[in-house]
Amino acid sequence: MKTIDIQQLAQYCLSAEEEKREIVRITEEYPNLTVEDAYLIQEELVNIKLAQGKKILGPKMGLTSRPKMVQMGVEEPIYGFIFDYMNVPNQEVVSMSDLIHPKVEAEIAFVLGKDIEGPGITGAQVLAATEYVVPALEIIDSRYQNFKFTLPDVIADNASSSRVVFGEKIPYSNDLDLELVGVAITINGKLRDFGTGAAVLGNPAQSVAMLANMLSRKGKKLKKGEVILTGGITEALLLETGDAVTAKLDGLGEVSFSIK
Repeated sequence: MKTIDIQQLAQYCLSAEEEKREIVRITEEYPNLTVEDAYLIQEELVNIKLAQGKKILGPKMGLTSRPKMVQMGVEEPIYGFIFDYMNVPNQEVVSMSDLIHPKVEAEIAFVLGKDIEGPGITGAQVLAATEYVVPALEIIDSRYQNFKFTLPDVIADNASSSRVVFGEKIPYSNDLDLELVGVAITINGKLRDFGTGAAVLGNPAQSVAMLANMLSRKGKKLKKGEVILTGGITEALLLETGDAVTAKLDGLGEVSFSIK
């Protein structure tokens, strides 16, 4: 079996992102790459970006719908990290030249009022610690050719993290039933998909709780003030130049961007 060079593979993924070019998935050359190996590659990738002066805005969850988990044959979602350079202001323009083959999905993000550390964190504990919820559009952009990858591939590639657009922060209160929040995403004025917060593990707070418990295995925790993306409520929709995208979330407002 070929020896896995964590640093080299992290640079392989990073170069693809920086140069906006597709690469062959890692498991093509390393078919025995494990999820544990993939998270080590992701950690190295994150550390390189931090050394470059980039800052983490917060973590994100992926594969948070039950059908996606079944499809990928996994028992739990995956996570990655969103950096400051990925943040696009609400209603602003995203340049297609900065991306490869982007897709967009609507999400609910959380901002905690205090740190949370697993294991054993529950959705109720997350809600008790939540200061704000935020409507969000995440642009995912796998660096792999034709969006074809296995689970370790996508983990190593920082869960396809690329760009994110946040709406206004909404102070969280118990009156807000996040699993019932209706979400509609339109592209160029046409409704393309819709769903409710329940699409994310029954309630997006469950996604945050699961993330806290997953991070605790690495000795990490969720920090006050971080913006935490909980996973797509809508399908990931392919974007094209000229697209104007809007997501409306009941009780949370809307968020939008356009592609030039």
